[in-house]
Amino acid sequence: MSAAHKFQWPTVFSGFKGATWANLPKEISAGITLAALIIPLNIGYAQIAGLPPVFGLYAGIIPLAVFAFFTGSRHLVPSPDAASSAIIGAFLIGFAPIGDPLRVQYALALALMCGLLFFVFWLFRLAFLANFLSRAVLVGFITGLGIEVFTNQVRKILGAAHVGGSGLEEIVQQLHDSMATSVDTTGYFVELIVLFESIPHANLYSVAIGLGAFVMLRLMKKYLPKVPAALVALILMTVIVTVFGLDQKGVGVLGAMASGLPSLTLPNVPLVDYLRLLPGAIAVVAITLCEGLLLVRNCSRKHNTNADGNQVLFAFGMANIACGFTGSLVTGVSASRTAAIDNAGSRTQLSCLVAAVTVALVMVFFTEALAYLPTAALAGVVANAVLNLIEVSELRELWHMRRSEFFVALVCLLSVLVFGPLQAVIIAFLFATIDLLRRASRPSTWVLQETPDGSHFIPEETDQTPGTPGIIFYRFGAPLYFANATLFGEEVEKLVMQSTVPVKWLVLDAEAMVDIDTTGEETLHQVLTWLAKRGVTVALSRANQSTTALLSRYHLLELIGENRLYPTNRHAIRAFRQETGQAMPETIKE
Repeated sequence: MSAAHKFQWPTVFSGFKGATWANLPKEISAGITLAALIIPLNIGYAQIAGLPPVFGLYAGIIPLAVFAFFTGSRHLVPSPDAASSAIIGAFLIGFAPIGDPLRVQYALALALMCGLLFFVFWLFRLAFLANFLSRAVLVGFITGLGIEVFTNQVRKILGAAHVGGSGLEEIVQQLHDSMATSVDTTGYFVELIVLFESIPHANLYSVAIGLGAFVMLRLMKKYLPKVPAALVALILMTVIVTVFGLDQKGVGVLGAMASGLPSLTLPNVPLVDYLRLLPGAIAVVAITLCEGLLLVRNCSRKHNTNADGNQVLFAFGMANIACGFTGSLVTGVSASRTAAIDNAGSRTQLSCLVAAVTVALVMVFFTEALAYLPTAALAGVVANAVLNLIEVSELRELWHMRRSEFFVALVCLLSVLVFGPLQAVIIAFLFATIDLLRRASRPSTWVLQETPDGSHFIPEETDQTPGTPGIIFYRFGAPLYFANATLFGEEVEKLVMQSTVPVKWLVLDAEAMVDIDTTGEETLHQVLTWLAKRGVTVALSRANQSTTALLSRYHLLELIGENRLYPTNRHAIRAFRQETGQAMPETIKE
């Protein structure tokens, strides 16, 4: 086993390297800032997942500290996020409805499954799998989740559920029953119709609170970027609701929650159901893996540090195991919170420990104050956060840069809304695989034309007439394997058959043909046999040693002849001219 793939245990405290006493005040300040972001957002993300608010707050204590101890990144912040919370909320519907105590148990079991999956990815060093989700797939998937979560938060801002005697609940139920049975969706379009039905029944106080929080966040982000806007907005809106008694006028509040630190819990779920939780765990882990490793690379490049991506996966595994045993929401990765503490001056994981201690103090001493948080204001905070998931600019860029990838993104986006996040993950992987195979099956190919002075060759489209009569230089721009072997055979046959001058030589520029599988071998053997029957000599140029060894193993080198292997195309055309008696350009250079 090579040194690069040798098994290594994670190095504890790697995320604290570079910590200095001089930077301690900034680390403490950044940690408090992080806690100010965690408290409102984690409550909101717990609600997205259909879980008690305390689940989100607990995720900011022990799981946050565990990740800080085991991660290899100094800058990455683990946290529940909108994407994973939306997946969890949609997936758990199949196990227990919102409000059912069993939903909590399945959420904890799901956290354990996510932790185990992260360990599998770490053990087998599978971080590279993140590369198999293309930019288009991720943009479409994340944007679809953002739209779904944003729509849900708008409904909470309207506060229509608090309007008595409106008959709205009956309307909602009828719409859900009729559409959900006739259309195989997870309910997004049902929710969209219900949203429009809710507008006439909206609670104006709730709308004012939700929009007020949302506008405050947008303005403070622009003019006061270093202020913990979410915390300030929630405090102000809570004071307004309390002073004016708006909770008595239909504005919903968070309500009482358990105080104190998390305790050890064991999910009460049948063992057989853990396998049923596997698809949801795969979906959450896939999104976290892709976003997390990309963020790790960006942070390492920005700060000129090294972070082992596989050790980061181990840290995510430990954090989610801690979630499952401490009653916490599944932990993913947060780009916004990572950027926030980076701007605040954090350079190590010490800030995450400070944040964990701060959240713990809030849970011990200030949970009574949290009970008066207006749900509309929380919805405004979450709606502002998920706006970053709706990648309109990315979609526009894909439209202008590559239409095919835009449509891939669009299909993934619609899959989230029509089929739901879990099914959309499967569709996203399928689309990524199909797109990869499509490109691999149609690699770039060229006919090489010699320049007038013979100094070099210029690639042209394969429908161009060879510049030198009697010889064709064909460059195949990929390894030859089952997905593109048919194309190779068809193009070679087409080049020879459509040539206006009888072809004597065909030179295969094999620089990019670094591998040949058995299907490629079979096709190449058929092509060589067909060319030999037509009296065409086949030569290879620029083939590396591994390609030559493969040809020898496949007994194809015998058909070509070792004397027909040339280091460059100019060597090949010189040999052709010497054999056929054609004159060489006087200016040709070796």
